[in-house]
Amino acid sequence: MHPVLPFTIAALLFGIGVYGVIVRRNAVLLLMAVELLLNAVNLVLVTADATIRSLVPHSGQSFTLFIIVLAAAEIGVGLALILQLYRLRRSVDVEELPLTETAPSAPAAPTAPSDVEQEVAR
Repeated sequence: MHPVLPFTIAALLFGIGVYGVIVRRNAVLLLMAVELLLNAVNLVLVTADATIRSLVPHSGQSFTLFIIVLAAAEIGVGLALILQLYRLRRSVDVEELPLTETAPSAPAAPTAPSDVEQEVAR
């Protein structure tokens, strides 16, 4: 197998993924672009494993399986965050996310009066 074609396809996938991460404003499409990046890396690892027989057999396939597991976990957590974002903001636009906003401070809880305050009150 000549490795030029899979490496070219992987470069094309990676380029499309980078373009999607930079340009997209929708969080779901942003996750899809990240998946394209991960799939491009998987293609490179499997192609390198098939063409270059190193000391460790099937190491590229092992790394690819690990990346697939990480991608599945990333999609699960990412979609949960996006659903929560949609419930709170009614939008999944990444540009509308307030990244510098701090949480509103809670009012101070009332404290029990000290012994001195109880003496003064009598």
